[in-house]
Amino acid sequence: QVQLVESGGGLVQAGGSLRLSCAASGSIFSINGMGWYRQAPGKQRELVAVITSDGSTNYADSVKGRFTISRDNAKNTVYLQMNSLKPEDTAVYYCNAGLVGSRWSPSYEFWGQGTQVTVSS
Repeated sequence: QVQLVESGGGLVQAGGSLRLSCAASGSIFSINGMGWYRQAPGKQRELVAVITSDGSTNYADSVKGRFTISRDNAKNTVYLQMNSLKPEDTAVYYCNAGLVGSRWSPSYEFWGQGTQVTVSS
């Protein structure tokens, strides 16, 4: 069974740092784009950062210069390094990835279960 498992969330003071990890497991032939999204209470889920299979990245304006997305293709893992955290970064963070099960399969989109990030002022 293919799944994405996130870790690294928690409670941190404003100005602090956290590193999120998301590992894909199961029968995986390849992984296309990977990304992080977040959803704060009462708000819609929004894109935080994405990274393509060749390492190109894109960020939401609100996190540029503070967050860094990276991936380790050998470990099927994507990371989100979050620095200079602000209370408005508080949300549930979700991992997203396009996973290919075999050479002849299309890419399917998977989501992680979410990890809570809380930034206190």
